[in-house]
Order: sequence, then C-alpha cells, then structure tokens
Amino acid sequence: MRFPMTTILGFSRRDLTGYLFLGPWLIGFIVFTLGPVLASLYLSFTRFDLLTAPRWIGIDNYVRMFTGDYRFWQALKVTFTYLLFEVPLKLAFALLIATLLDKAVRGGGFYRALFYIPSLLGGSVAIAVLWRQLFEGNGTVNQILHGLFGIQGPSWISNPNTAVYTLVILAIWQFGSPMIIFLAGLRQIPTDLYEAASMDGASKFRQFRRITLPLLAPVIFFNMVLQVIEGFKAFTPAFIISGGTGGPVDSTLFYTLFLYQEAFAYFRMGYAAALAWVLLLIIGGFTALSFLTSKYWVHYEDER
Repeated sequence: MRFPMTTILGFSRRDLTGYLFLGPWLIGFIVFTLGPVLASLYLSFTRFDLLTAPRWIGIDNYVRMFTGDYRFWQALKVTFTYLLFEVPLKLAFALLIATLLDKAVRGGGFYRALFYIPSLLGGSVAIAVLWRQLFEGNGTVNQILHGLFGIQGPSWISNPNTAVYTLVILAIWQFGSPMIIFLAGLRQIPTDLYEAASMDGASKFRQFRRITLPLLAPVIFFNMVLQVIEGFKAFTPAFIISGGTGGPVDSTLFYTLFLYQEAFAYFRMGYAAALAWVLLLIIGGFTALSFLTSKYWVHYEDER
C-alpha cells in the first residue's frame, strides 16, 4: 500500500514543518530542563558527593530531612517568616504607589521608570552589599537614628531578632514589578463607575473598597502567586548579607541558602536534590492552594 507523498510516518508535511521549527526549543527543553529535572529526581534517592558514583539509598535523604535535620526546619521557619511579611507588605506598598501614579500627575512616565529601577537592581550583589552597610552597627540607618532621635540602634544584620526583617525591607523596596502590573489593572477599570459612586456620595475609601479592590482581584491574585514563588526562590540578599552562613544563629537561613550549603559547601548533592524536590512540592502546593481558594474572592468579568 502506497501512502500519499503529503504524509510521512503519519504526519503531514505541514505538521513536520511545525515540528522542524519547534525542534531547537524541544531539544533545549529535553537536554537542559527535562533531563536535569529527571536526573535530580534520581539523585534525591542517592548519596552523591560529585567525586564518587551515586549510591542508591532509597528514601533515606527524605527521612533524614524530616526527622533528623533541625536546620531544615529552621530554613522553613525563616523562609515562611520572610514570606509572611514580605508578600503582603510588598503588594500593599506596590498597590499604594500604583494608585497614586494612576492619577493624572505631571511626569508620570518618569516616576514609573524611577520606581521600577529597584526591581532591576534589587537582586544584584552590589545592592546586597550596600544593604549590609546600611544596617550594620555603624551603618547609615543607625547614624540617622542617633542624629535625629538620639537612639543608638543595634547592628540590625547581626541581631537574630531583626536580621530577617532587613531582608524583608529590601524585598519591599523592590516593588516596581507588581506596581507596573497593578497600574495596568487600574487603567482597565471604567471611570464611569467612580463617577457614579461619587454622585451617590461614596467616599474615596468606599470607592476603593467597593470598586477598585473587587475589580482588581484577578491582578492581585496574579501578583500574589508570582511574589510567593519569588519569595521561595530568594537567595542573593541572604547569601551576601550573612556571608553565606545564614547567620546570625541561622536567622537568615533561607531555604535556598540551606540547599546551596548542602550542595556546594558540604557536597551532599543527593541530599540537596531531595531538598530541591521538597521545595518544588511546597511551591506547587501553595500555588494549587491559591487557585483553589481564589474562587471565593477572585471574580472575572466574563463570569455569569
């Protein structure tokens, strides 16, 4: 039986052309993404130190993680504390600035660009070093406190009670990305709704609560999911400010920093791979929970 020339192995020439164009991406995805992901899953069940061949140990890495490694729980505690303060405060501040910029102000484009710059620079090593100098014992923050109020502040980054909050402040300072997204969402809200509410005597706060927040809920949800994922992946500030140790007393031991130490300081690659998969499951769980709960407070225009 002869097949038409327009098909090869069941694929039409049009399909083959599409796969040909997709080929570079598919090869890159398999070689640089899917392959390493599957390899890390295998390594998470092994003992591997980069110098000798991986040795299969089953679920020992996961058992040790949940039952015998207090630093694992400390890393989770620090990370969740960071997220608890960083995500809502960052989103609230970004929404506040976006609401102000949404008004017809002179030079609005300049201010949007100015406020966005910290998002571009905040994750760099240079900014982390600068932040460390600002909050150390004789840093700029304490000099301002002493000069204006006569307060002798502590070394904020060396105090276990305050170290993680300096990183929260650094994250809030990088509010540019969610601000731009909020601003785009605010521009989509019809102005006639505010005009009608004003005619009915609604105050600005009531308009914000009854009109802005409900119609902006999808954008808030989108920003929240992104910021939670980014918060779990935070690494550079904690690494630079703590000198890579997660100190003082593991008070800035982010989960990613703990994973880095296990992999590249102690060469426990199998254990680090298990940590990475647990982090993936945690992020996936939080994302799934966000989508499940969103139906109670996020409403879209096309819903009936």
